[in-house]
Amino acid sequence: MTHYAASKRRNVLITGASSGIGRATALRFAEEGYNVCVNARTEEKLRGVAAQLEPGDHLVVPGDYSDPSVAQAARDAISQSWGELDALVNVAGASYPAHPIDDPLDTWRKNFDILVDGAVLMTRAAAPLMHSGGRIVHITSIHGERAERQSSAYGMAKAALNQYCRALALELADRNVLVNAIAPGFVDTRMSIVDGISELESDWFIQGYVEGRHLPLRRAGRPEEIAGVALFLCGPDATYITGQVITVDGGLTITF
Repeated sequence: MTHYAASKRRNVLITGASSGIGRATALRFAEEGYNVCVNARTEEKLRGVAAQLEPGDHLVVPGDYSDPSVAQAARDAISQSWGELDALVNVAGASYPAHPIDDPLDTWRKNFDILVDGAVLMTRAAAPLMHSGGRIVHITSIHGERAERQSSAYGMAKAALNQYCRALALELADRNVLVNAIAPGFVDTRMSIVDGISELESDWFIQGYVEGRHLPLRRAGRPEEIAGVALFLCGPDATYITGQVITVDGGLTITF
């Protein structure tokens, strides 16, 4: 854990902060006056992101968020340095293709073990630090309500996170902790790279979604656009929103 000292701010823990949506979210929250505790597996990239943040009392906690010791390290760092937490934005994710019938159960469960266990562990670390209300936002996916070949385990894990947000919203309401999910569609991040090629530049995407107009806005989203929704959900204009899954997909799921 590295501690970057500066002035007092509101406090947020962001997982998956080394790239993509997580990085954009960390940068945006720091710009808006938050102390940011960044977490991701790759320490070198994580420190690079921390160095780009607007000045604040920022923390770096590297490691796999689905490892209980990493969640505990985040809780300890926040408790010792800040004393309390205002928001958790859980962005960290992974996608492992798996056939629902043919692949070994351990392979098929890998998505669950990382996505669901990581979200639960970080939530359990963060929620007790929210002393005067708080916000929890989990980044899920439109896969939580849609199906794609080789993505059943990933989609089911994301669906489980959507339901986890609803359950948490109910369980934590008396503490004034609001819990929501953001379900992105296509977003231009490294998860769009398959076998070294961006699916967003492929004929499949261009012909089917852009030229074919299955994607009304005819482009992938930007990480900053998801970060903006996360900031809204953690801000003063979202005080009556909880237990919701906010779809941010350029209109993709309204078409057929």
